[in-house]
Amino acid sequence: MLMCRRWLVCSLRGHHRSFCFSASRRNVMPAWVIDKYGKNEVLRFTKNAALPIINYPNEVIVKVHAAGLNPIDISMRGGYGAATMAMKRDPLNMNQSGSEFPLILGRDVSGEIMECGLDVNYFKPGDQVWAAIPPWKQGSLAEFVVLSANEVSHKPKSLRHVEAASIPYVAATAWSVIVNTGGLNKDNSSKKRVLILGGSGGVGTLAIQMVKAWGAHVTVTCSQNAERLVRDLGADDVVDYTAGSVEKQLQTLQKFDLILDNIGGETEKWALDLLKPWNGAKYVTLVTPFLHNTDRLGLADGMMQSGVTIGCKVLKHLRKGVHYRWGFFAPSGPTLDEISEMVDAGKVHPVVEEVFSFAQVPQAFEKVEQGHARGKTVVSITEEHQKE
Repeated sequence: MLMCRRWLVCSLRGHHRSFCFSASRRNVMPAWVIDKYGKNEVLRFTKNAALPIINYPNEVIVKVHAAGLNPIDISMRGGYGAATMAMKRDPLNMNQSGSEFPLILGRDVSGEIMECGLDVNYFKPGDQVWAAIPPWKQGSLAEFVVLSANEVSHKPKSLRHVEAASIPYVAATAWSVIVNTGGLNKDNSSKKRVLILGGSGGVGTLAIQMVKAWGAHVTVTCSQNAERLVRDLGADDVVDYTAGSVEKQLQTLQKFDLILDNIGGETEKWALDLLKPWNGAKYVTLVTPFLHNTDRLGLADGMMQSGVTIGCKVLKHLRKGVHYRWGFFAPSGPTLDEISEMVDAGKVHPVVEEVFSFAQVPQAFEKVEQGHARGKTVVSITEEHQKE
């Protein structure tokens, strides 16, 4: 329905380009960049990062008010997925190695449209928007970012920018895993049993709220000190992984229709036995070897290795009557339209653990790198949280 609304708005509006932001501004902006892969010391603040420009008619430039950090930012800082990202940025391999630098990290953005390409009709300058930025694009730890219009959505009216910036990346990931891969949606989730392994982080806290709003029964694993958080978000059953074997605790419960695994590792060896057999039940893990394989073996061999790995696992578990799947982040403006409606209806709430100023980006990375998240870490670019 929301996708149809986007099409209708675009059909009714004429081309909109009220002013040329590109021609009326300076050529540089403040940003946090990295010039090589490594640990936190590679982060560098500069006032001379190149300002983004519109290269395609479906692009928009967004002034960043707040940026959210995710574990993928820590991984990308260290070079994880570099081979695959290089292919996405330069499919013809025309640029030299290292051409992605200086690289701006940050996958979540909440801000304001400054300029629209000639084919953009759903947005106009001044619109308050949010987006999940694909990892092969320059990120949100900067004054401005350029995005495709189909990656952008109108921000929920009920949220401030520092709250809104905590949601897009985890929402797009949770939606991709639960809806696109897991097969659940608002029309078929009632009374379905969902298990979320690792439920107190960004994806977990968003996934709890999504499926609970759709009528599912939600079981979550987390530590004891996160139990109140996940129960407040809607979890029906909570399993404390510090209180003994998680596997044995979960075996005492009814079996599940969908398992979302944010943990990986040893959980994969026993989690699929918790699914309802021969009932279409699915296990979806976000911890996959895909990018590790392409980094280690190169794109072609890495994709081949990944294909063999998942193929073997799918067949192995299909013989037991359950489905094994890998889940991935998928940027989508229409998905964020749906989430925005859920937020403004009070069905989804932001879970912000800590807000840092733009000058504190290295400290924000350290916070995310510590793990054991209780929601999201956000960087305020405009210092709005200090004014309110």
